[in-house]
Amino acid sequence: MVTTADVAPLITTDGLNSRLGAPGLLIVDCRFDLADAQAGRAAYAAGHIPGAVFAAMEHDLAAPRGAGGRHPLPTPREFAAVLGRWGFTAASQVIAYDQGGGAAAARLWWMLRSRGHRQVQVLDGGWAAWVASGGATETAVAARTPTEVSERSFSGVLDGAQVTAALVARSITLVDARAADRFAGRNESIDPVAGHVPGAVNHPYLQNLGAQQRWLEPAELRQRWAPELGAAVNRPIVMMCGSGITACHNLLALELAGHAGARLYAGSWSEWITDPARPVATGE
Repeated sequence: MVTTADVAPLITTDGLNSRLGAPGLLIVDCRFDLADAQAGRAAYAAGHIPGAVFAAMEHDLAAPRGAGGRHPLPTPREFAAVLGRWGFTAASQVIAYDQGGGAAAARLWWMLRSRGHRQVQVLDGGWAAWVASGGATETAVAARTPTEVSERSFSGVLDGAQVTAALVARSITLVDARAADRFAGRNESIDPVAGHVPGAVNHPYLQNLGAQQRWLEPAELRQRWAPELGAAVNRPIVMMCGSGITACHNLLALELAGHAGARLYAGSWSEWITDPARPVATGE
C-alpha cells in the first residue's frame, strides 16, 4: 500500500515545529557535502532536529559509484531496507531537510515520490532556517522501530541509452542543473571530462532559490522556467546534473511551479561520460 493524497512539496519551520512528536512523523536529516562525505554525519552528531534520522547520501540515497555514475540510484531492495531501518510505513509523514538550499533533501523527496509515496515534504530553508527560527535541537540518535518495507521500482527514470535515443528523435527537453561554468566546460573540478550533453539546455538549480536559500514563490518559478515549460508542450522535460542529485532540485521546482511529470536522467553527466563514444559539447 502507498499513500495517494498529495501534500505541498515544502513545509515551513513553523509548520514542522507544530508537528514535532506527531504520530507517523519521520524527519530525515540529509545534510551532505560533495567535498567531504563525512561532513553530513558529523553535522548530525553535533545537533539535529529532534527525532530526525540521518540519511547518508553515499550509502542510503545512492549505490556505490560505477558505470551508473557517481551517485547511481540504489536498487529497490536496497532502498526498501533503508526505509525499513528508519521505521517507514505507508502512513509516514516524511520531512526531509539539509543544510539549507534543499538539493540533498530534494533527492529523498524525489525518491519517495518516484516509488509512490506522496506524503513527503522538504523543509524550506533547511537546517539554517530551523536554527534561525529558534527550533529545538538534540544530539541523541533517534531510536526507530524497524519495519518491513516492500520493494518498489523508481518511476520516471531514464538511462543514457534512452536519453541518446530521445535526443536523436527530438522527443525530450534535456535540462542540466549544473552551474553555467561547468555546463560550458570552463570549470570542471569534479568529473574527468568537461562539458555537457549536446542538445541539453542549462538551468542551474540555484536559480530556484531566493534570499536565505528559500525557495522562490510558484509564480516566480513559472516565470524563470517559462522557456523550458514552453518547449515541454511537445517534448517532456528530463532533468540531469552531475550525478542525479541537484537534478531533483529542479524536479521539485517544477512541481512547485505546477508542472508535474518531468523525468530524471539518474546517472547524469557522470554516467554519460563513461561511454567514450558519446558526444560532448562545450560552450554556452
